Order: sequence, then C-alpha cells, then structure tokens
Amino acid sequence: MLKANYPYWLGGRPVAAGVEIEVTNKYTGEVMTRVPLAGPDAVAEAIRLATEVAGPMRKLPAYKRQEALNHVVEAIADRHEEFSRALSIEAGKPIRDARGEVTRSLDTFRIAAEEAVRLYGEYQPLDISPRADGYEAIWKRVPVGPCAFITPFNFPLNLAAHKVGPALAVGCPFVLKPASLTPVTSLMLGEILADAGLPDGAFSILPCGHEAADVLVTDDRLKLFSFTGSPEVGWALKARAGKKKVLLELGGNAGCIVEPDADLDFATKRIITGAFYQSGQSCISIQRLYIHESIYGEMKKRLVAAASALKWGDPLDEKTFLGPLITEDDAARIESWVNEAVAADAKIACGGKRHGAFYEATFLENVDPSQKISCVEAFGPVATIEPYSDFADACARVNDSVYGLQAGVFTRDIHKVFWSFNELEVGGVVVNDIPSMRVDSMPYGGVKNSGLGREGIRFALDELTEIRLLVLNRVGRPEAMS
Repeated sequence: MLKANYPYWLGGRPVAAGVEIEVTNKYTGEVMTRVPLAGPDAVAEAIRLATEVAGPMRKLPAYKRQEALNHVVEAIADRHEEFSRALSIEAGKPIRDARGEVTRSLDTFRIAAEEAVRLYGEYQPLDISPRADGYEAIWKRVPVGPCAFITPFNFPLNLAAHKVGPALAVGCPFVLKPASLTPVTSLMLGEILADAGLPDGAFSILPCGHEAADVLVTDDRLKLFSFTGSPEVGWALKARAGKKKVLLELGGNAGCIVEPDADLDFATKRIITGAFYQSGQSCISIQRLYIHESIYGEMKKRLVAAASALKWGDPLDEKTFLGPLITEDDAARIESWVNEAVAADAKIACGGKRHGAFYEATFLENVDPSQKISCVEAFGPVATIEPYSDFADACARVNDSVYGLQAGVFTRDIHKVFWSFNELEVGGVVVNDIPSMRVDSMPYGGVKNSGLGREGIRFALDELTEIRLLVLNRVGRPEAMS
C-alpha cells in the first residue's frame, strides 16, 4: 500500500528529518504513513535555492524542459495504480475516481510538455505615425521567476500538476506546499521530479504549517503566488502578497439549468455525477439545480431514484460511488446546514443523513436562497432543486451568487445557448453537460469571489511569463556604421 514514511523535497533533495505528521486512511481513520513537517528554516532555504536557480532555469533549453515533463508523464504512467491507491487512501476518493485523477494528471503534464516548445513571441510594426517611421519591434515571453504554490486536499495530484506542469514548461523554479491532509501524492511526484534532470534547487515540495508557509505569500523574491482553496483564505492571502503576481482558484456554488428539450436520461446521469462525484468535494460541483416546471416532477423522480441507489463505503471497493468527506467535522457541518434549511421549511427529497464522515447523496427542495446550503459553498454531497418557468429568470438565479466559476445548461436551443453564454456571470458555461466538466487544456477559472486568473496549460503559461520587448530603429546611420 503506502510506504511507512515519505520524505519532503528541499531543492530537489529528500529530507526525512523533523517533526512528523500522520496521514490517515480517510475511510478507516488508521494512520497509514508519516511525513516530516517542514519548519520555517526549510521554507526559507527553499526560497533561497529557488532564487539562486532562477537563472539556470530560465536558460534551460525548451527541449530540456520538454524532456523533464515527458519523464514525469512516463513515470506516473508506470506507477498509475500506485498513485491511484495512494489518492484513494489519503483523500478518501473512490478508486475509480482516483484512477480518473491520475489519468487527468497525465493529460496535464503531457500538454505542458507539448507547450514547452511553443513559447512564441511576435513581430510588431511601430510606424503608426510619422514620428515612429523606421521603428519596429519584437517581443517574447520570459519566465516570471521563482513561484510559490499552495494546493488543496480534494485533487492533490492533478491540481499540483496544473501548477507544476506550466512552471516547468516555461522554466520557473517553485516551492509547493501540498495540503497537510493529503501530502503523499505530491511527495511521490517529488520522487519523479528528482530524476527528471532539472537543475539543483529547481523544486521543493514541503508539507508545512500555516505559520511556516506564510513567507510563501509575503517574500518578494517569489514573483508569483498561486493558491487553490477557499475564497476566504485566498483573498486574504492576496491582500498580503505584496508585489508578486497572484493567481487564485477558489470556490463556487455552481448552478445548472435543465430545459424541457434536454435528453432527460443523459441529463439525469450527468447531474448525479456533477452533484455527488467525490462526495461533492469539488469547487464546480452542482449545488443549485434549476429545472423547467414542465419537467420538474419527472426529473425529480429520476434524480431521487438515481441518488438513492448510490453506494457509499470503502473507497477501495470498485463499486463505491460516495467516499467519506475529508473529515468527520466536514460531514457534521453539512448535516448542520441541511438541518438549518429544513428548519426554514426546506424539504428533503432524498438522503439527508450522516454516517460518521459520510453524508448521503441529498437533494433538497424549497430552499430559501439565503440558507448556507444554497448561498455558501457546501463542498459536500448536497444539491438544491427548484422549478422555473422562464429561461432568463433561471439564468438570473444562477447569477444570484457571490461566486462565478462554471455553470451548466442542458438545452438544444441555440438561442438559449448563446443567451446563457452572454448573460451568465461565470468563467465557463458548459452546454449539455454539468458545470463540473473540465478538460485540462481549456481556460479554467472564475469571476467574482471564485478567483483571479486562468489555469489550463496554455493559459497558465501567460500567467507564469512576462512580455519582454525589443524595439529596433532601422533607420540607417552610415556614420555610425563606419
């Protein structure tokens, strides 16, 4: 299964010393492995090493960066099942979903390898007026320099890949802090990076506490800070980040609309996935579902039957769909939010019960939009369902949120497709599928409280680089050439 211990990675070298933190099996609660906790001195040293190696990383030829990323792809592919089982154990992720995350991480690193040799620039004529006659310019993109990354517990491998892959593609050294609840797969990634032929000091992967990690936000030697997590934490960190660029991938309470012309069998299947995949612990999980009144009764019947049939239990069981929430406290929080909504006249259509760290797949009706289970990111297997009569009104209800990550619209009406595309205040509109649909090459990110900047490899490259301009005066001056 898992090794008894995993070192952290400081400047590309393993370090096994220090106070250990226990990593538990989220299903059984047993301690499965231990990892050393990096202290302030280790974090400071990681930043120093990243700063020193910024020059060599910047000068690393594109083919070398591509070779390193291809090595990562091949090594993860060789250890696919090992990574999958580690994810299932440390995150409580059903094994089929864990395998899916490992496969997605291969896509992410593979795309990064392809983009490593596509860091293009542009020629620009400047003679837009007489004063600039004879001038022209070229520009290219250069890496910003050392970066700091903080990743969450819910997709501990692929969300790390979305930061590490682009950084290596452009030549940025980095310090990564994985979530303390799920550090193992990031440390396994460190084993692979150590053999990727990178310059010494190019990467550090450090499980550490909040106090030790604080310098990752405030140190001006780090030129970019990328955080995936809760909006409350993310925006507070941005306020303290100083001069560096900041990328935030934060939360949501995604809305999804189902029109009468939708394929109800397909919509039902996908909505069940979108609401309850990974026990709802995804920032683009369906939390608010709006169903046209003419099909509301039929869709409700289908959804309740499908949700009630979902199996919960051991994540390593191939038949399990719902694993435990990351902690029992999180399951208790979901329970309290549902109970608060019910006390305010909401109705439980199915589910609504907690079993330790598990919470049943739950649909709620008649929920006041001001209830936490509707207006605050739930991060659990609960979705509200509500009828509507007018499509524009349904879009307005989706927009009635402090979040704006992605939304789903099931319709075959091209006019409504473009209405939603133009009117929904989100980073992405997914038509005839769920808001939790993500392909790792597409521009991904949110508006409003849901974030700042975009991931998706090609788009992340823009965030991790800066434009450097060269201006040429081609007017001949023979006297200067003699």
